[in-house]
Amino acid sequence: MTDMIEPAIAAYLYAHCTAPDDVLRDLSAETAARFPDAAGMQVSHDEGRLLTMLTQLTGATYAVEVGVFTGYSAICIARGLPPHGRLLACDVSEEWTTLAREYWRRAGVDQRIDLRIAPAEQTLQALPADPVIDLAFIDADKTGYPTYYEALIPRLRPGGLLILDNTLQGGHVLDPLRPAHLTVKQLNDAILDDTRVDSVMLPVRDGVTLVRKR
Repeated sequence: MTDMIEPAIAAYLYAHCTAPDDVLRDLSAETAARFPDAAGMQVSHDEGRLLTMLTQLTGATYAVEVGVFTGYSAICIARGLPPHGRLLACDVSEEWTTLAREYWRRAGVDQRIDLRIAPAEQTLQALPADPVIDLAFIDADKTGYPTYYEALIPRLRPGGLLILDNTLQGGHVLDPLRPAHLTVKQLNDAILDDTRVDSVMLPVRDGVTLVRKR
C-alpha cells in the first residue's frame, strides 16, 4: 500500500466516512487475529462503504465478486442489493470463507450470497453469456485480473459497473518489480484502449478503478 496523501488528511478522510457497524468491526478484528499474515487483503472500511454506495447507486440486483477472503467486501456489496438481489461470490479457500459464512449469517445477508469454491475462471466461464451482471468486484490474484476482466465485461449489462481493487500495486505500476505489478500495469493500459468501456482510477487506498460498460 502506498500513502497517496498527507497522513493527517488521510486520517481525516477515514474518520469522516460512515463508521462500520459491530458486525464489520468484529469481522475485521477476528480476521486480523486468526489470519494475521493475510489480514491486509481485507478491504478497509472506507472502501467497503464505497462498495455499498456504488451497489446502491447502480441499482444492482445481480453482482459478482472475485476474491472473497473472509467476506467483508461481500457483506458490503450484499447490503447494497435489494432483498431479492443476489451476489455470486468466487473463492478457492474453504478456511477463509468458513469465517465469511459465519459473518454473512450474522449480517443477515447470507441468503443473498451464492458462494462458489472453485477457480474463479471456471466459475465465470460457466456463466451464461447473456449481459445480465449489474456490478462486479475483482480483488483476487493479480495475475488473474486480465482473465477475470475479459470474462466479466461481455456479461456486464450496458451501464453496468466493474470495480477493480489494488490497481496501483503500492505504486509499483510505475516501476514493476514482480509479475503481478506488470500484469496490473498492462491491464490498466488495456482498459484505457478498451472501446467497450469508460473508466476512472481513484486514489482510494491502493487504487480502485471503476469501469462502466458503454
